[in-house]
Amino acid sequence: MNMQTQIEQKIQQAMQPDFLEVVNESHMHNVPPGSESHFKVTIVSEQFNGKMLIARHRQINGILAEELSNRIHALALHTLTPEEYFQKAGKVADSPLCMGGGKG
Repeated sequence: MNMQTQIEQKIQQAMQPDFLEVVNESHMHNVPPGSESHFKVTIVSEQFNGKMLIARHRQINGILAEELSNRIHALALHTLTPEEYFQKAGKVADSPLCMGGGKG
């Protein structure tokens, strides 16, 4: 199973979010073709109601602890309540361009 699918399945099983999008952004970085090391994850869930951003990120980091310890180099998290997602009209920030590893 590829890393993107593994991330999707683990978050879906643990949280059953209203919306989940996992994007492999490895191609934007100085890594070999076909790498699965940089991901952008957007999660919309009622479970985030009343939680500060750091608590939301810790929750996801806990779900993905194994992957973060050995295979994922970067994880951009957008953790939103349904109301926040509606207010943003479903838009989240683009990931910044890679400035390291000779690409800057």
